[in-house]
Amino acid sequence: MLLVSFLSILVIGYLLGSIPFGLIISRRKARIDIRQFGSGKTGATNVLRTMGVKAAVLVAVLDLLKGMVAVILAGWLFRHDQLLMVGDFSIGALLAQVLAALAAVAGHNWPIFHRFKGGRGVATYFGGLMALYPPAALFGGEALIVSAGLTRYASLGSIVGAVGACGILVPLTLMHGFPAEYLGYASVGGAVIIAMHKDNIVRLWKGKERKLGEKAETGKSPEQIAR
Repeated sequence: MLLVSFLSILVIGYLLGSIPFGLIISRRKARIDIRQFGSGKTGATNVLRTMGVKAAVLVAVLDLLKGMVAVILAGWLFRHDQLLMVGDFSIGALLAQVLAALAAVAGHNWPIFHRFKGGRGVATYFGGLMALYPPAALFGGEALIVSAGLTRYASLGSIVGAVGACGILVPLTLMHGFPAEYLGYASVGGAVIIAMHKDNIVRLWKGKERKLGEKAETGKSPEQIAR
């Protein structure tokens, strides 16, 4: 029964993450496929370069909610009477929430609904962390905003934000006994985000990365993009 519940929450988290809000909004508001613009990703950064601030904020909020809802649903599904003890380690609600959030990130990056071509998982990752442990999400979010604001590189900000969120949880886990699941989520999710930015890292190294404010490259005319 416990295994079935875990598998169920993984599927639910993945399907939630697979909802391509960036693609949906770009099609409804501008009648374009956001994947044909800029980086080809469906996340808020590519939407920002293609459709502007309002659309990007909407996509970011909806992508955040995917991670948060996955965690909330997992917490609701797993009751205390479903906990399983293995030695001193308990398997139950918190682990289920972490797995659900990671599944949502995977769904966002590789959505089943659109040939596994999605985003980089940053907003969904922070949404899951916000539901798990808000202070770490806020710290990482601040690091993201400050880094992106100072350098104007959204990719660098995303990486710094993920590393910051993970970094603050290391001493809290090792020295203050915080649940290891928090650090596990931040570490695995952060590693995924860094891996998804490998092309950006190469461009940053070569000095060819696009900065915030630069428009996405596309072969379509400006009239096809709704402001």
